[in-house]
Amino acid sequence: MDGRERVKRAIKFQQPDRAPVSHAVLPAAQLKYGQALGEILAEYREDFGWDYMVDLPIEKFPALYKQGRNRDAFGTVWQVEWMGVCGIPVEWPISDLSRYDEYRWPADFTAGPPAGRQYSGHLCGSDERWYARGAWITYFEQLQQLRGMENLLADIAAPSRQFQRLMDDLLAFNLRWIEKWTQLQYDGLHLADDWGGQHRLMINPETWRRMFKPRYAEMFKRVRDAGMDVWYHSDGRINDILGDLIEIGVDVMNCQVAVVGHDWIAANARGKVCFRTDIDRQRVLPLGSPAQVREEVHRTFAACGTPSGGLIACGEVGPDVPLANVRAMYEAFREYGAYSRRL
Repeated sequence: MDGRERVKRAIKFQQPDRAPVSHAVLPAAQLKYGQALGEILAEYREDFGWDYMVDLPIEKFPALYKQGRNRDAFGTVWQVEWMGVCGIPVEWPISDLSRYDEYRWPADFTAGPPAGRQYSGHLCGSDERWYARGAWITYFEQLQQLRGMENLLADIAAPSRQFQRLMDDLLAFNLRWIEKWTQLQYDGLHLADDWGGQHRLMINPETWRRMFKPRYAEMFKRVRDAGMDVWYHSDGRINDILGDLIEIGVDVMNCQVAVVGHDWIAANARGKVCFRTDIDRQRVLPLGSPAQVREEVHRTFAACGTPSGGLIACGEVGPDVPLANVRAMYEAFREYGAYSRRL
């Protein structure tokens, strides 16, 4: 079974031979560990055709990962303290909404494969097929980066006509961008927004359903109408809206399992959506022992997966994760991802 079939079967709960593996490595971890990390990733190949250890010149790092102050394509200025670790916006192009008419959306924003990515479904001339996943499209986070978080929360609490116009314009921009992505040879597209804090959603769930759910539904529909799977990422405790996201078309959910709650997921979401797992990156991966990492992988797989599928093995590798724990995580993916031995 090749990678593409394995992933498709996992998403559709059609009994893959094992849980597909997906790498999630922050640029700072690559810079820190170099070839030592590359050897682990090569040993535990993933099913998506990524090459995470491609040498990317620092000058080509995107604004949010390049050390110092840098402006992105939307006009947001990012302050990055540590090369390869996502920075924070410090200047916002629409901080004054009364001057919105002066703002110009990026004219040359294009869709295509990131560095090291093969979007044809094949890797390096091989006959082996890979599941090709593209895009990283945000909505709530892009609003933050255009307006600033404080301004945005005030907008949501008391939406003005100008803010409604901004929301509609950003949706239209994202739909045009999605249209470009759907012209390429991808199997699925990835959308993302961090909606949860440590204990609850950032805004009232009913406000989310009124203001944001219909817009997500439209974006997801465009992806699904093109015959592609919808992948969605959100950090934090998003329990209040996880069911809504499934309802409007998410095929693969990547959330912080340890924050949402293993037991809650097992009781409320297992079997309803495929999970691209998140192994506890607040405590276990950076601070635990290799044995504790293995235990956490087993616990996460048991909470998220079913005997017929619904599981993609993934855990984020940051610069704070020891290489011994990286290896332990991938070893556990291989052991507990075998359907004959899992659950």
